[in-house]
Amino acid sequence: MDFLLPLLGIVVVLAVIVGIYLWSTYNSLVTLNVRVDEAWSDITVQLKRRADLIPNLIETVKGYAAHEKGVFEAVTKARAETLSATTPAAAAEAEGHMQAALKSIFAVAEAYPQLHASENFLQLQGELVDTEDKIQAARRFYNGGVREFNTKILTFPNNMWANKLKFGKRDFFDVADAAAIAEPPRIQF
Repeated sequence: MDFLLPLLGIVVVLAVIVGIYLWSTYNSLVTLNVRVDEAWSDITVQLKRRADLIPNLIETVKGYAAHEKGVFEAVTKARAETLSATTPAAAAEAEGHMQAALKSIFAVAEAYPQLHASENFLQLQGELVDTEDKIQAARRFYNGGVREFNTKILTFPNNMWANKLKFGKRDFFDVADAAAIAEPPRIQF
């Protein structure tokens, strides 16, 4: 009987250590998950901001190049696709289409020197550059959070508990055609 009390003490101490570990792991996974959700929200805010600038840009360019209907339709379609994207994979695909569409509209704009002098166009151009920079920063922050979260749930011994605690890998915001967005659209004239 004298050996039973120390054995019981060891079992209790181990149970407390495992409990603290599980509590700590769960709380850190929740924190990282919320951080990734917040970062995704930042990306969607910036994508929405850019999408809100697009109609003004189209109207400004349309005034000078009304016959470029196909370009305007491509930009409008890419804008709609961006607004309807709800997952990182869908947003990444829409991002590639948006970059291509913006390159097209700015290529059209280069053919019209009087458009370059338009104050409205120059202001929109500046806002788009600022928004593109913010999208890239938000994307880096999001992917950093996803990396940290995925590493946490995939490393031992966390990987034994993460699935049981209903935590799964998150998707990075990767673009299918990385070359298409290697640099933001050229909007300098």
